[in-house]
Amino acid sequence: MIQLTMYRQADGNYTGFSCKGHAGYADHGQDIVCAGVSALVLTVVQSLETLTEDKTEVSVEEAAGSVRCMLQEPSSEKARLLLDALFLGCQSIRKEYGKQYITIKFREV
Repeated sequence: MIQLTMYRQADGNYTGFSCKGHAGYADHGQDIVCAGVSALVLTVVQSLETLTEDKTEVSVEEAAGSVRCMLQEPSSEKARLLLDALFLGCQSIRKEYGKQYITIKFREV
């Protein structure tokens, strides 16, 4: 199962996200749920780094299927938009393919 955790402060500013695990929807190389979430996660990380001035700290563990992206300062409006898009995209995948493949939660930090 993929576990997406969106980190944010009480005021709604994001501080980052983590995504880990494998969906188990299909065999390796055929798993469209994993592929969809991976594409969203990698696009958001790259977009934060190239389209915003937000400073990020990113760690990746490929074998575990884990990506953690933390903002070093309060999120800009652009960063919030990108992180909202990540949430919405993953939520759409969850609705389409099932709760058993992806969990999404918010954690206040």
